[in-house]
Amino acid sequence: MSERQGLRADSTHFTLDGAPFRILGGSIHYFRVPRAYWRDRLLKLKACGLNTLTTYVPWNLHEPERGVYLFQEELDLEAYIRLAGELGLWVILRPGPYICAEWDLGGLPSWLLQDKKMKLRTTYSGFTSAVNSYFDKLIPRVTPLQYKNGGPIIAVQVENEYGSYAKDEQYMSFIKEALLSRGISELLLTSDNHDGMNCGGVDGVLQTVNLQKLTFGDVQHLAELQPQKPLMVMEYWSGWFDVWGEPHHVFSAPEMISIVRELLDRGISINFYMFHGGTSFGFMNGALDLGTYKPQTSSYDYDAPLTESGDYTTKYHLLRSLLSTYSNEPISEPPAVQSRRAYEPLTVTHYISLWESLQCAETLFRADDPVNMESLPVNHNNGQSYGYTLYQTDIYSGGDLNSRNHVRDRALVFIDRELIGVLDYRTQKVKIPQSKSERTLSLLVENCGRVNYGPALDNQQKGLVGDITLDNVPLKKFTMHCLDMKTSFINRLQSQKWTSVGTKPTYPAFFRGSLVVDQPTDTFLKLPNWNKGVVFVNGHNLGRHWSVGPQKALYLPGPWLRSGDNEIVVFEELKAAETISFAENLEYGKTVDVSTQLFCTLI
Repeated sequence: MSERQGLRADSTHFTLDGAPFRILGGSIHYFRVPRAYWRDRLLKLKACGLNTLTTYVPWNLHEPERGVYLFQEELDLEAYIRLAGELGLWVILRPGPYICAEWDLGGLPSWLLQDKKMKLRTTYSGFTSAVNSYFDKLIPRVTPLQYKNGGPIIAVQVENEYGSYAKDEQYMSFIKEALLSRGISELLLTSDNHDGMNCGGVDGVLQTVNLQKLTFGDVQHLAELQPQKPLMVMEYWSGWFDVWGEPHHVFSAPEMISIVRELLDRGISINFYMFHGGTSFGFMNGALDLGTYKPQTSSYDYDAPLTESGDYTTKYHLLRSLLSTYSNEPISEPPAVQSRRAYEPLTVTHYISLWESLQCAETLFRADDPVNMESLPVNHNNGQSYGYTLYQTDIYSGGDLNSRNHVRDRALVFIDRELIGVLDYRTQKVKIPQSKSERTLSLLVENCGRVNYGPALDNQQKGLVGDITLDNVPLKKFTMHCLDMKTSFINRLQSQKWTSVGTKPTYPAFFRGSLVVDQPTDTFLKLPNWNKGVVFVNGHNLGRHWSVGPQKALYLPGPWLRSGDNEIVVFEELKAAETISFAENLEYGKTVDVSTQLFCTLI
């Protein structure tokens, strides 16, 4: 029996097992969707007329500490790929190691930043040795799932959009060889946007392009770069991501369909990024910094054909209608829409102040100078990755507190637990009232999300990353508390003594309430009249809330609820209300249509 012939790119069209083949793909990230809903989302993808699933693989989730690997439950990549195969979908795997994806540090683990000489995405030995160790664990899990072995994987991407970074001419060859030497034998691809097409390729690897509009001539440029090769848009941007404090992005459905129709009429293969965006649960959102730091929202709805909670949209129905005309056989019926409900508002009953919660923090560390989050001696010396860090020192006078732009990314400033100001990238000075008595200065510093794209990747240490001064004198003798707010921390917090909300809370604080559920159902949790913080339901971190919008509600998946009592804990920095509300749908503040914006930006 001859070996199966996988996906080939030997002429102007793809072939699969020798027959002409067009990739009609959609991106759904397993790590942004509760596992209980993987099947539902993939069935909806197939019922839209698509034949291929693409997914990134986030290194920072799979190796959260150096040498500690997680590939089970929500992170069971093999189960996700096998499920796609069982449902009749092909798979394009995008294993990184860098993925971008509006994901913290583009999916790279923060412990890499402990190395002061680290040069990410290069052949610097500290990076390549870490990649090799990770790939030694990751790649053998997916090689048996390749097409030649009877699995659904028909192609594998080499890194991601390297042409826009391109700091090392040898790097892409290194990643290519890292894949081949571990048994990857299916078609290799690269993907780049407009800016990176000329220098993102590597010998023997098919180039693809990422775009939203055809205005810039990217497809023609790709055809000129590699004549007599099939053309593919690896990321057709179906919408756009959101950042805190700016309008919600949408992209017109008719305009999208018009562009997609033109691509299909030209025989081009396409993958929708995103087909279903899902949620950047926890602290996993990334940030942009192309001159101004902009952290992204927890919702990754993306204005995609399927909403954050898996609902059909106008885009979905128009796309299904269009793709049905390109299919040789009838496409399957879409699954029924899942029910959602707006539970009755609940009243917050108890709180515990941040200051009282410190006894539950992982560690207390003292040093003469402030230590950045990644270098704290916690988590088996892998440092702190996410959340907040509290820095405290004693002061003996007042004056100008100057962060010298060493706050990453936002700090609440307290004198003897009284809030006196906020430091961030825009505000770098706070006036401290004069006093001759000894006082405690506290800075609660939040990692709002590491940059996931662009030249700033190497400089994503968080917390206090250098000296802060009081009247130009550097402050010394710091005590630091790691407040990464992992599930273990929230569980420890539950056993502490909580105060009834009848007493005026001291901020910041954790607030607690109970949601009683008969039949667990998807919902959206809302916090009107609250300010900023994080929400936990039964220990699951739903993500960040912030009154600046545009996101006005957090997706709460039904599988994370249980019949009976459900514990909701809200960490609130500045201002809590008495109630927590619920809604059936994701809610936004102001919205802007990106089809009116001429940009060639970046995923």
